[in-house]
Amino acid sequence: MFGRLMPHEGRFFDLFKELAELTVQGSRELHVLMTTFDDVERRRYNIEALEKKGDKVTHATVDLLHRTFITPLDRNDIHKLITNMDDILDLIEDSAQSISMYDVRAVTPDAARIAELCVDCAEKVQEAVELLPNMQNARKILEVCGDIDKLEAEADHVMRTAMAKLFRDEPDVRQLIKLRTVYLLLEEMTDRCEDVANIIEGIVLENA
Repeated sequence: MFGRLMPHEGRFFDLFKELAELTVQGSRELHVLMTTFDDVERRRYNIEALEKKGDKVTHATVDLLHRTFITPLDRNDIHKLITNMDDILDLIEDSAQSISMYDVRAVTPDAARIAELCVDCAEKVQEAVELLPNMQNARKILEVCGDIDKLEAEADHVMRTAMAKLFRDEPDVRQLIKLRTVYLLLEEMTDRCEDVANIIEGIVLENA
């Protein structure tokens, strides 16, 4: 009887997966927004709706953490993982809102490339999270985390090159400020994905 009253540990992994899926959806929506610029306001709204759903998942995870006596992972790792994943979705929303607020109507190929790398990073985070419940997947999880590190390094390289071009070639100061803001938000998004990968690597090394 007592066992049936204990919280289901697997719910944490379900919540991780749910937030990862929302992040992938948001990153794809942002990438389409930045490569087509069709119906920007609708896409911004869609991203904001995904971010609100993500907040609910994060709050549900923290609430479950407070109510669960025995957790499947270290409590601090659970909290760090869910909040850093939530940060990714927040940055996706910030990027879409900045594009809308600053009335950005086109971006450079470099910015579009970083947005594409954001999608790749989000998909890899989702892959790692889906493997996480089974530590027999340890080797594969670490490989996926390594892939995220490589994607973040590529995004960092593209961003530095893009910044150099921007300050060298863009004569309009207002446009420079707009694009610089977008670049920084996108690159920070890949940084946060790398943070998530580092947290997952730590979980695997502690539990495998």
